[in-house]
Amino acid sequence: MGHSHGYRSGTRYAFARDYKKKGIIPMNIYLRTYKVGDIVDIKANGAVQKGMPHKYYHGKTGIVYNVTKSSVGVIIYKIVGNRYLEKRVNLRIEHVKHSKCRENFVKRVKENAERKREAKTKGEPVFLKRQPVQPRGAHTVSTAGNEPVTLAPIAYETYI
Repeated sequence: MGHSHGYRSGTRYAFARDYKKKGIIPMNIYLRTYKVGDIVDIKANGAVQKGMPHKYYHGKTGIVYNVTKSSVGVIIYKIVGNRYLEKRVNLRIEHVKHSKCRENFVKRVKENAERKREAKTKGEPVFLKRQPVQPRGAHTVSTAGNEPVTLAPIAYETYI
């Protein structure tokens, strides 16, 4: 038997509401403010069919370029063949949320600015770059009162 290729095919779980999140959409979804330039994540809400994104855009992150009364326009870059195409999608605000992708970066920038300010007042240089986890420091293990124990495997036994 054939396989349907409709607009919402294959979205049985993608567009389903989360566990214990069914029912009326909370008011805070509608009270969020979006501004041009905000980074938003697209997550389709199956309870609202109007202004719903195509399944391709579900889970994608884009930038707001237009804000209207009940929806936002989002720019997304889609890979088509060997290039990126800029896609402009208009979505209702039930299907978007502010992205947290820049939270760590913004926090790090603020911390670095604070550290730079403190170092300037003290007149000492400061290193602000991130570093990978360094090797653990060297140490010696004393055997005084801590004799090494030689371990051996236990013989395999079968009882029938």
